[in-house]
Amino acid sequence: MTPKLRPNWRQNLSLALGATIITALLVGPIFGLRLERMGARTVIDPQWDKVAWACLAVFLVQFARPWITGHTTRRIPWPTLPAIPDRHRSLVLTVVLLVAVSWPFMAGRNAVDIATLALIYVMLGLGLNIVVGFAGLLDLGFVGFYATGAYTFALLYHWAGWSFWQALPLTGAMSALFGFILGFPVLRLRGDYLAIVTLGFGEIIRLLLVNLTGFTGGPDGISGLPKPSVFGLEMARSASAEGATTFHQFLGLEFNSMHMVIFLYLMALTLAVVTLWFSNRLLRMPIGRALEALREDEIACRSLGLSPMNIKLSAFTMGAMFAGFGGAFFAARQGIVNPESFTFIESALILAIVVLGGMGSQLGVILAAILITVLPEFAREFSEYRMLVFGLVMIVMMVWRPQGLLPMKRRHVEVS
Repeated sequence: MTPKLRPNWRQNLSLALGATIITALLVGPIFGLRLERMGARTVIDPQWDKVAWACLAVFLVQFARPWITGHTTRRIPWPTLPAIPDRHRSLVLTVVLLVAVSWPFMAGRNAVDIATLALIYVMLGLGLNIVVGFAGLLDLGFVGFYATGAYTFALLYHWAGWSFWQALPLTGAMSALFGFILGFPVLRLRGDYLAIVTLGFGEIIRLLLVNLTGFTGGPDGISGLPKPSVFGLEMARSASAEGATTFHQFLGLEFNSMHMVIFLYLMALTLAVVTLWFSNRLLRMPIGRALEALREDEIACRSLGLSPMNIKLSAFTMGAMFAGFGGAFFAARQGIVNPESFTFIESALILAIVVLGGMGSQLGVILAAILITVLPEFAREFSEYRMLVFGLVMIVMMVWRPQGLLPMKRRHVEVS
């Protein structure tokens, strides 16, 4: 057994006081100096009690940490999911899928809308996971592909009158083309340099959408986008074309706006399942092994006869394709697209989903996407502090659980 270190209370006290002072400096201006409108004047409404409680909590935790853990370097054990035997895995997946399909028929409209948004982020997270988790390429401009898919559908409808289903394959193809084009400038880049180039790409796409006012509508975007139809039947109160039949008229039902909400949820679920199936199959294929080889060591990958250029281009292309599908669905669901929906914060959020869930872990990405989307809905009174709390959670995760919530399990073969 490793001997336990005896905590030094003076050292702990100095560390706790230092952490408390830093907490006061960070939390004080945000929570303590709260601005309130009183008629035409803006006054400061100090709320120092929140700052005091936060500082007290940080001081107590930091001061008592060595006594709680028993060792200054020991980490708190993290709960793990029980292993599912292979013979029961298909049964568990079937039950989870049945629960997901039946969810919109049991929950309210608000809950279904939140679940639909979560599934969009699941799709985006799984797409970015191919680039970051499988290939190890840091991409900070993933939102550019997301915007490409959304605007491809919007422009095809606005200028050519295409429906959602007609434009859907082209949205994925156009985003994949942009991913392929982005792959060439970054073939020889790694790490921070790669991140800067991809960040610039995402901002270039957004600024082009803002400035091409005659083509993209500029800051106002494009509105009036149609919702997806069901086998050519519109899910609306009345058909847009004269003599056409709507969905509820065809089935002899009374019109209910919830039908469209359920349909959009099931569409998002289908796209997310297809993305999950593709990325799962990708790992078992030679290209998936090549992506992992590139992530582990590019020099060793090249020495095995693999082409890093082709692997990087494949990763960017496949990840961008699913971002394009997600963007088209987002545009159809919202009915409007504008550049403000595709800022850098969206790229950071999608990347945070991959890092928080565990890079390369598909189940971890799904869990992180659901948590990041659903949890803020339970704390609406703290909505203005959402990014602050989000940043603190990411810092805590990087300190206590750098491998993510559910890290990817890799099979190892022992040679005796």
